[in-house]
Amino acid sequence: MDKITIKIASELGIKDSQVENTIKLIDEGNTIPFIARYRKEVTGGLSDEILRDLGERLNYLRNLETRKNEVIKSIDEQGKLTDELTLAIAAAETLAEVEDLYRPYKQKKKTRATVAKAKGLEPLADIIIKQEEKTPIEEIAVKYINIDNLSDEEKNDKDKVVANIEDAIQGALDIIAENISDNAKYRKYIKKVCYHEGTINTKASDSEKSSNYEMYYDFSELVCKLPSHRILAINRGENEEFIKVSINKPEEKILYYMQKDIIKSQTQFTEMLKNTILDSFKRLIEPSIDREIRSDLTEKAEEKAIKVFGQNAKQLLLGAPIKGKTVMGFDPAYRTGCKIAVIDETGKVLDTATVYPTEPQNDIENAKKTLLNLIEKHHIDIIAIGNGTASRESEAFVADMIKEVKHEICYVIVSEAGASVYSASKLATEEYPDINVSIRGAISIARRLQDPLAELVKIDPKAIGVGQYQHDVNQKKLSESLTGVVEDSVNKVGVDVNTATPSLLSYVSSINNTMAKNIVKYRDENGKLKERKELLKVPKLGKVAFEQCAGFIRIPDGINPLENTAVHPESYEQTEKLLDLLGFKINDLKNKETLNSLREKLKSIDIPTFAQKLDIGEMTLTDIISELSKPGRDPRDDMPKPVLRNDVLSFDDLADGMILTGTVRNVIDFGAFVDIGVKYDGLVHISEMSNSFIKSPSEIVSVGDVVKVKVIKIDKERKKVGLSMKIN
Repeated sequence: MDKITIKIASELGIKDSQVENTIKLIDEGNTIPFIARYRKEVTGGLSDEILRDLGERLNYLRNLETRKNEVIKSIDEQGKLTDELTLAIAAAETLAEVEDLYRPYKQKKKTRATVAKAKGLEPLADIIIKQEEKTPIEEIAVKYINIDNLSDEEKNDKDKVVANIEDAIQGALDIIAENISDNAKYRKYIKKVCYHEGTINTKASDSEKSSNYEMYYDFSELVCKLPSHRILAINRGENEEFIKVSINKPEEKILYYMQKDIIKSQTQFTEMLKNTILDSFKRLIEPSIDREIRSDLTEKAEEKAIKVFGQNAKQLLLGAPIKGKTVMGFDPAYRTGCKIAVIDETGKVLDTATVYPTEPQNDIENAKKTLLNLIEKHHIDIIAIGNGTASRESEAFVADMIKEVKHEICYVIVSEAGASVYSASKLATEEYPDINVSIRGAISIARRLQDPLAELVKIDPKAIGVGQYQHDVNQKKLSESLTGVVEDSVNKVGVDVNTATPSLLSYVSSINNTMAKNIVKYRDENGKLKERKELLKVPKLGKVAFEQCAGFIRIPDGINPLENTAVHPESYEQTEKLLDLLGFKINDLKNKETLNSLREKLKSIDIPTFAQKLDIGEMTLTDIISELSKPGRDPRDDMPKPVLRNDVLSFDDLADGMILTGTVRNVIDFGAFVDIGVKYDGLVHISEMSNSFIKSPSEIVSVGDVVKVKVIKIDKERKKVGLSMKIN
């Protein structure tokens, strides 16, 4: 079996056969959402998260093998390849290890050692490193003085002249120093020691200057203990020139290790080699090892940050939609006024306005009059208030105003991250060409409440605002990860092909931007699609793309009720046969009474027996039964609903011990930020999440969760609130 397969299986804790089968599916061009949902028998039911991790490792390990082959070929062409070196390169587990082994054979820029080699001092370096010569080294070095053999022009070139004994010996030692620094064994040992025993130390660039990095003005922590959020904070503090960073390492232990390996016994060369080892370490090894360690730490911290960002984004994207409600989007502001947009239950814009209830105008009466008229005219159910600038002042105004509304109405605070990015985008201009850019933000806020997924796919996932240090991490990796998260979310929910925008359709498995636009154009020209197979008439969408996307497309009023489920067309025949065995027809799925009866019969099905009868996999049959039990069900309906409010809480109302209900807005390494209805989100530190030990906050909470919290700390000066979930 392929060693890449075995390695991935070991790392992910899954079977070799699962990895082997998944790799085959990926290589055949199947998408991760399709594999996760419709090839469970082949993969052994691997989740989309594991499949994406598998895909990433597969890509890395294949690149690693390619690089190994390139390095072996390069060294072989130099005539320096040995069996031992070939085995060492083959055994390397990371790209960094391969580069360390390749280091001595790389073509170098001009260095002190390359200059010494050009002067012909390599044989002298060999004599010194062997430490066998009894003749005084000065007598040997004399032979390498070349000044008398050079032309007048060459004598002026320092890179060619060996003027005296000291020059010759120093040049030879420069060659030895570089050879020591290129030794992969030493570099591996030093890195290992630094990781286990080294400390990251930070000092203030100017201790008098106030900043967000004051905890790092005199800070030290073991490299191996440094959490990822702290690594990224230190990096940012260093980049902004508030702190200076160094790695403290057990230098004596490192030097002793190298001396023991290099110095054979007490000879005339002992002291010069000790000095050369020290020079090699301080001048060549230490700076590059420090860079590598910082780079490794950053890479791992970024991976963790990107993963957390992805988890948070997924929860936000899969937030429960608010269906069948007319919503007023309220985009708060000060000077330019609060923008208002009224959206009906289908997302259509009914009305817009601008009001000025906040500073500097404070025109509360006119604002109240305008909004009460809109609320009555359109019978508005919910007001969605953006959580940006002037949000809490707007909330106070809305809470007071709705007391005068005759019907039941409430408000909810909605994250407006990225709304301004969307408002000015080309997509927003295409959607609302006749609506002012400033009003589009209010439309986005309202529609985010109605259907978070459909609205959030319109903006760059990085602008969703549920991560930490998202601007500091590798932007390419972040984009790739978040695109995968959006794909998984869209395909988990499914997409109504007759109402979806091109931006939503483009995230469906195997549908690209061109196909998405062609689908919308096709339905505009031909009317609503009635069957999934109609997609085959869409230009550029062939059989392969159809197979990958069909199961994720929904047609609520299609000819066949299965078109509004996650049952794939490839399983329609077995599904109808299953219904027939149970005494039902396909159209019974449209009848509530027969559907209830069907549900009861589905509960008693013996999966292995029916799977054999239908010649279908047990996992696939389980999924089909789930879909038949609740045809057209939206998986987001099980998610926590937004906290609806009708009164406001101010910071001054808070008191120690107060129990509140809040919404998790962000989950980070050290805790979670919870919106409790005051201007500033409160922090639940990881230590206040559970009475038992947890490694990560994501074990307990996710973005969008509605949680009960207790106020345990109020810092009025810094406007910070400490919360605890350990209420009982």
